[in-house]
Amino acid sequence: MLSFGFDATTGATIWATIALVIFIGIALYAGIHRTIAKMLDDRIKAIESELAEAERLRLEAKFLLEEYESKRQAAATEAESIVAAAREEAFRLTAEAKTSLEALIARRTKAVEDKIAQAESQAVAEVRSRSADVAVEAARVLLTRQMASKGDALVDQAIRDVGAKLN
Repeated sequence: MLSFGFDATTGATIWATIALVIFIGIALYAGIHRTIAKMLDDRIKAIESELAEAERLRLEAKFLLEEYESKRQAAATEAESIVAAAREEAFRLTAEAKTSLEALIARRTKAVEDKIAQAESQAVAEVRSRSADVAVEAARVLLTRQMASKGDALVDQAIRDVGAKLN
């Protein structure tokens, strides 16, 4: 091998450099640099489109985040209004129940008072009936005793009265 008077390492370095220059020359002649530039341009375009897509997705995500945040706030407001309405309904129902309970108590008190008055009047009627029965029985007993002692005299007097009225 031709070493041009250099040691083997330097000669090999020179031949490797010459081969590299020839290879680069052939690559440039064959247009490899245009292919590499085209590949780099395509890669740049792909990266730019990915960046644009990422930006579009970021904006879409931001829009969706704002939309869902407004929906969340609307839902929170609606939940608060539902709770307030339920609270008002509970107070109204409590007031209605209190009024209804008071009316029920008044009706039951009236019914009990009516039953007491009815029982009182029934007791008075029963006492009157019983006292009338006792009076009738007392009169019967008294008349029976009087009839036993004065019965003949009363019969004679009744016959005389009838005889006098017929004449």
